[in-house]
Amino acid sequence: MATTMADTSKAEVSKEPEGPPILVPEGFSLYTENNAHILISSKDEAFLNPVQEFNRDMSVACIRVWSEEVDREKEDKFRKAEERRAKRLEQAAWEKPKAQGEEETSHSADTTGNVSTMDLDTVENTVKPRVYHPHKLVLLEALSATGLRSIRYAKEIPLVRYRQRLITIRDCCDERNVEINGLGPSEEETTAPDSQRTVKLNPGKVRVHEDDACALMYNHRTEKARVDVVDLDPYGTAAPFIDAAVQAINIGGLLCVTCTDMSVLATTNYSEKCFSNYGGMPVKAEYSHETALRLVLNTISTSASRYGRYIEPLLSLSIDFYVRIFVRIHAAPVEVKRAASKTSIYYVCSGCASFHEQKFGRVVERTNEQSGAVNLQYKTAAGPPVNSACPECGYSMHVAGPMWSGPLHNSDFVAKVVEHVDRNAKNYGTSTRMKGMLTVAQEELDVPFYFTPGKVAGTFHCSTPALGDVASALLNAGYKVSRSHASPGSLKTTASRDVIHDVFRAWAQRHPVRMDRISETAPAAKLLSKEIKITHQLTPTPSRTPIDFTKHPESVTRASDVRIVRYQQNPAPNWGPGSRAGGKRKRAKSDEGESDGR
Repeated sequence: MATTMADTSKAEVSKEPEGPPILVPEGFSLYTENNAHILISSKDEAFLNPVQEFNRDMSVACIRVWSEEVDREKEDKFRKAEERRAKRLEQAAWEKPKAQGEEETSHSADTTGNVSTMDLDTVENTVKPRVYHPHKLVLLEALSATGLRSIRYAKEIPLVRYRQRLITIRDCCDERNVEINGLGPSEEETTAPDSQRTVKLNPGKVRVHEDDACALMYNHRTEKARVDVVDLDPYGTAAPFIDAAVQAINIGGLLCVTCTDMSVLATTNYSEKCFSNYGGMPVKAEYSHETALRLVLNTISTSASRYGRYIEPLLSLSIDFYVRIFVRIHAAPVEVKRAASKTSIYYVCSGCASFHEQKFGRVVERTNEQSGAVNLQYKTAAGPPVNSACPECGYSMHVAGPMWSGPLHNSDFVAKVVEHVDRNAKNYGTSTRMKGMLTVAQEELDVPFYFTPGKVAGTFHCSTPALGDVASALLNAGYKVSRSHASPGSLKTTASRDVIHDVFRAWAQRHPVRMDRISETAPAAKLLSKEIKITHQLTPTPSRTPIDFTKHPESVTRASDVRIVRYQQNPAPNWGPGSRAGGKRKRAKSDEGESDGR
């Protein structure tokens, strides 16, 4: 399971304890991750990032849990269909003699009212139960470098289709990596009815296509050619491939997307590039990594809507230097109409990072008094009650979006992935980090954007309160609080931004601020000049202040029976996204922590 890389140019390395040895040619090194092995050439254009093992582990776990859920759904439908079929056939078996003019007593019952043995045998032979066969998925990795990800999918996900179209990868994957893992095409002998031996080709679990990624996916957009899972893991943006990927997926299928262009998504340095790639404007604020997720989700949602489809985000993660998203693609005209109500633009203050949400649409439910039926009406949303100046600090408001304003995760799905990782921790080299991040995502509130007390305290020019103090103050005021997976030390809350500012005003009263050091035009000058208005959320008593920092039992810093590593430290020095692979690019040493987002 441990990740190893050895320069064994002349030695034979055992693939598995019981498997045949792998001959490593001169100029190559063998890389092992879990039970997958690949040969890497020093002159190979495709390069590997060992740090991305977390991405691959998370992908294997999510696709495996999703495939098991889909198989369970299909089995339930099969069982119910079989019950209906059995009832229809049984009823037809009883009614057929009546249609032929036979007497009712001749086939239904004797004089004692019991069904005859002959009739029971007839019914039993007619209603033969069919056997359910597990649903085997077809997976397409449209962008591949070394092929390590696809090899792991083939080896570690049980519900994959064998001896047929299974995992299709394209790009510059070396077919030798497929063969040394025993996943490539092979010849097998079969015996014909006339006892003559015939040889046919077994296509293997992994098929390699050297073709344009979009062309390959567009070739799979017909109903019979669609695949169950599409994985997009490019260097940089996945935007050019999303439209083709959405069409290539079966209804109910899974789309996995990675985008490593966080310099475009999570800051306003290249806002024009963000708009051209994702159709929205980015945000420069402490919660920019969450807005990056929502911009990508909106791109997927709008692409799906064009073809009568809608998305269900299962898990959306901002990890290190990239975002990784898992969404199901469904088809339902009613849900497609709801897309406008899950799409918003935001007005973000450049001074205090306050924001105002403006949805594109709204859904109105009207119940018929006579029939009780619920009718849905889709309306445009009212205009924003904001001016060009922020009502909190007076600074200018900037437009961001449009972006996805619906849920980022499906908590039930995330809980099943956490359970799966707990049961199979030995199969994932990064299981500790996986459990930590998944647990935070599972507990995350379904509200837009988080804040960090340190950033808000910097705006107020006051000392930074402890995370537990801020969380307790909001909980004592009647609001909900959770962490955010996207940033250490962050909080999400159902409280509005002005309530958060009230908490910091109360904190500043306890820990006075040197007003002589604050410019009159700074955001802090206006923020501190306002009165606290949060008293309506509490019933003040002589022993209870309007803003109560007393530790709340449900605070995010409460003790836990299990120690969880929620946020990862940098795994290696000088790590991060590396340069794009080129023809003359040499493979960097593994301790340089090179990354390509794959």
